[in-house]
Amino acid sequence: MEPRESILNISKAMNAAVIGQQDVVERMLVALLANGHVLMEGLPGTAKTRSVKTLSHLVDSEFSRIQFTPDLLPSDVTGSEIYREQSATFDFQQGPIFGNLILADEINRAPAKVQAALLEAMEERQVTVSGQTHKLPELFLVLATQNPIEQEGTYPLPEAQMDRFLLYVRVDYPAGENEAEILRLVRGEKSGESSAPPTKIDQQVVFAARQQVNAVHVAEAAEKYIVDLVLATRAPEKYEGNLPKWIRLGASPRGTLALDAAARAHAWLAGQYFVSPDNIRAVAPACLAHRVHLTYEAEAAGVTRSEVIEELLKNVVPV
Repeated sequence: MEPRESILNISKAMNAAVIGQQDVVERMLVALLANGHVLMEGLPGTAKTRSVKTLSHLVDSEFSRIQFTPDLLPSDVTGSEIYREQSATFDFQQGPIFGNLILADEINRAPAKVQAALLEAMEERQVTVSGQTHKLPELFLVLATQNPIEQEGTYPLPEAQMDRFLLYVRVDYPAGENEAEILRLVRGEKSGESSAPPTKIDQQVVFAARQQVNAVHVAEAAEKYIVDLVLATRAPEKYEGNLPKWIRLGASPRGTLALDAAARAHAWLAGQYFVSPDNIRAVAPACLAHRVHLTYEAEAAGVTRSEVIEELLKNVVPV
């Protein structure tokens, strides 16, 4: 079976298990193919955790769940040195970060010192403890969930960590027509009527798919469009409309890299061998929304980051 066919089967199985969240499923698969991390934000009960668990059941991988709480310690994430009295030595005991698919559940309920423990792992795919560096698995994906910042008992994520997420996905309530279908699905699961899950795909299939994604062609015009979008967030005063009064600080170079990688994956999923402007526009909100900082005026007016990216796409057009 071709890698793309296997990934499309995963997509079909996820959409059957997570009803009414097709955009969320697509973004998660784009991140898997682009070898990047995902931050999912939404109110409780919108299937954020279910989405991650479903993906872990479909890929032959080691799944780790970290429940973030205010009393969590960095060593609870990365692991720590354990003293062995018999040999009078210290041995490193791996923490849950050493899995393949990591569910960082309610990541914004832990303070900054715990968030800092993730920075090296997410960027460099390694963990340093007591001066020793430990490599993480080749398949390593952090899928974090968070409740909106205004909810009680949450901490805003550090900007350095936000920038390390390839994609930001806003998870909304499902449409009304999906609600009854969700009810029947969960009722069937509780009564044991759910169908047998499909066969898990091997990690090598994911790696083969990533090689094909990397081979997707990005023409010079598409590259220019990607760069123009990012540069517009840094110099919004060059454009008319609301951008100058909404954007305080633009996206970093990671935004450019994220747009390129995500657009390639989006095109590959669609069966294309090249990246089109439509692919770039499709992934731009997820790649840039969390990298754009709003002005006080925009925040006071209740403007969302997603609305800013919509305005950006209206003003910056491909050549």
